[in-house]
Amino acid sequence: QVQLVESGGGSVQAGASLRLSCAASGLTLINYGMRWFRQAPGKEREFVAYIGMSSGSTAYADSVKGRFTMSRDNAKNTIYLQMNSLKPEDTAVYYCAAQLGPGQKYYWGQGTQVTVSS
Repeated sequence: QVQLVESGGGSVQAGASLRLSCAASGLTLINYGMRWFRQAPGKEREFVAYIGMSSGSTAYADSVKGRFTMSRDNAKNTIYLQMNSLKPEDTAVYYCAAQLGPGQKYYWGQGTQVTVSS
């Protein structure tokens, strides 16, 4: 059974940092493209960051570029999202998602809350 479990969220002041983790079981992350999404209250879920399969290539939403860094530890079957210089507008539930390939279904985690106060 595939399971993605996010952790590391919390409540912080603007300018602080957090590191989110997404631990996988039931699948081998190196075979999947991994993404972080977020959803703020009253808004649609939006893309945050992507990391490729074995290549480790990354892509980021413009709103987080230069502040967030996505990485993966294939030995631990875990991906991370390092979030620096957090802003109140980063407040959202953050989800990790795994996709085997283009057009394939996403596997989703349950989400972790990030709250940034000014």
